[in-house]
Amino acid sequence: MERDVVDEIAEAWRAELPGVTGVGLELSKRAARLSAVLTVPVEAELSRLGLTKAEYDVLAVLRSIGEPYRLRPSVLAQRLVLTSGGISNVLRRLEAADLIERDPDPSDARSSWVRLSDRGVRSAEAAVRAASAAQAAALRDLPPETAQAAIDALRAVLIALGDAAPAAARRADWAWPR
Repeated sequence: MERDVVDEIAEAWRAELPGVTGVGLELSKRAARLSAVLTVPVEAELSRLGLTKAEYDVLAVLRSIGEPYRLRPSVLAQRLVLTSGGISNVLRRLEAADLIERDPDPSDARSSWVRLSDRGVRSAEAAVRAASAAQAAALRDLPPETAQAAIDALRAVLIALGDAAPAAARRADWAWPR
């Protein structure tokens, strides 16, 4: 069997601290390396478009839910695993770039909605297409059945670790992508 970089790392740790490393190290290192392999070309495309990864993530989530392309800031923060301060900073930059608009919630004066502007819809679509093309290029040599097996295995791992889609995902105000 062919070896990867993580095999080398795990082997080194087994030699240095036998019994300390195991599945957790190998799984987390492989997930991190896979993320990097797929993220680096995407971030290069996003940079070309003048977007950070966090800005892209907000635009992509809003675009993925369909019209009227809006969610509450707290839902965006949950979906993107950002703090309230982190999401506020990203939303401020996107609003300054005229990519999103904030609307007060008529049913709750303490809350608001974030929605894509017309320009934001166009930018989100261009960014998603560029990111998708970059990922496809990175994965071009991966057989489809291997990709599907990895998808299924990672889904099972995440669900087993408690990262299942919340029941709230079925509510309109949470709007999990279709």
